[in-house]
Amino acid sequence: MTMKKKPRGRLFFANPGPTNIPDSILHAQAHFTVDFMDADFIELYNHCFDGLKKVIKTNQHLFFYAGSGHAAWEASLVNLFSPKDRILIVETGHFSDKWGEMATALGLDVVTVAAEWNKGIDYAAVQAALVADSGHAIKAVCCVHNETSTGMVLDIPRVRAAMDGAKHPALLLADTISSLGSLDFRMDEWGVDCAVGGSQKGLMLPTGLSFTAISDKALKAHQVSTCPKHYFNWTVMLARPHKSFLGTVPTSFFFGLKESLRLLLEEEGMANVVSRHARLGEAVRRAVQHWSGNQGPRLFCTDPTRYSDSVTAVKMPEGFNAEDVRKTALSRFNVSLGGGLSKLSGQVFRIGHMGDLNEPMILGTLSVVEMALKINGVPHASGGVDAAISYLAEQG
Repeated sequence: MTMKKKPRGRLFFANPGPTNIPDSILHAQAHFTVDFMDADFIELYNHCFDGLKKVIKTNQHLFFYAGSGHAAWEASLVNLFSPKDRILIVETGHFSDKWGEMATALGLDVVTVAAEWNKGIDYAAVQAALVADSGHAIKAVCCVHNETSTGMVLDIPRVRAAMDGAKHPALLLADTISSLGSLDFRMDEWGVDCAVGGSQKGLMLPTGLSFTAISDKALKAHQVSTCPKHYFNWTVMLARPHKSFLGTVPTSFFFGLKESLRLLLEEEGMANVVSRHARLGEAVRRAVQHWSGNQGPRLFCTDPTRYSDSVTAVKMPEGFNAEDVRKTALSRFNVSLGGGLSKLSGQVFRIGHMGDLNEPMILGTLSVVEMALKINGVPHASGGVDAAISYLAEQG
């Protein structure tokens, strides 16, 4: 049997989640086993609890789960609602659809404000749907802050404004899984009642720790919720010493989270984190916009006001498969790109630019993408990497 040779050198992981983990976090998380009821660990846990609330920008409530972002999705639904409650999903792409599918499976009544994936939602349509709900049957508006399948960001304050304009009392739920720790997010200021997050993207941790931050209003809604729940039950969690986790606490995550919070809040500062993501995201877009010449690949998102600074989705020219570019990048050059999800499969590839990364990492990734386009005979205007370099050089 012939063994497939792997490219030499370190993997360039440019997939939009999970993301690269800094060495200091890897070392911090490689910690010996401790008793999660030990006073020293509880001090560490409380430090992480308070620090994460600073990243989310909330002074309200927080619950942790041993599970990926899907676990936090489910926790938000079963804790806030009762069977047959109606929720409104703001369509943004693959992940808004999947959150809605989960809600349906849990016995909720899901209605959707539809949107074209490359253009985004009409905020007036959200308000119109809420105005039409004169009996206030809709209990919540659920939206994905940053949609990784499309490379598009949703303006949460505009969703809140639509809700307020309709004078609707629904809860506002926001999935921050691919935005928190990369983009600006302000839970309390924006009037978000439940923020769903995960460890594996902007927080630069391994997959497996997730959380929901909830408002006082959401906690009151939880108290009358009758959806079946056990492991995710907030009422039971509140009686526990850690205010989370019905069973064993995954202690190693919190040694890593402490270091993650140090990097974000102290070493770099959140304002600089956000500006770095904006700068690197724009560099990627400059490259793609240059490649789009000669009928080449183009940005999937068509509205510049909605570009994501944590992921870019690249639409292939007609007749070319994005998977060919991805396979070439990985098999020949050890660069992992994201693929198209659900109805975008084969049509787009995605470049992640969130978490632990800098200019050389972005330029290396873009160089491999341009090589993969040439190798696969994909029409494009050469020089996209130069366009990114020129932009970054101007930033000083």
